[in-house]
Amino acid sequence: MSKSKHELVRKMLRESEDGLTAKQITEAVGVDKDPLSRILQTMPDAYIDRWSGPTKGQYSAVWCVVVPPENCPHPTRVES
Repeated sequence: MSKSKHELVRKMLRESEDGLTAKQITEAVGVDKDPLSRILQTMPDAYIDRWSGPTKGQYSAVWCVVVPPENCPHPTRVES
């Protein structure tokens, strides 16, 4: 069984200021397009920021991840 690539993809997206397309990620990580699609869909912090292209009539999604703030407290319950 191979090691999960989620953390590697997350790290790459956090280091990229402009986000990355699936093609850029697959070339850097060495994972096929279908597994990468599943990885991105299961990452709750990944989102499509914009679309680039068209290249050969096809648009490409530019993926980014949310970087949580360092001090992000949980909300407190207010009794009414």
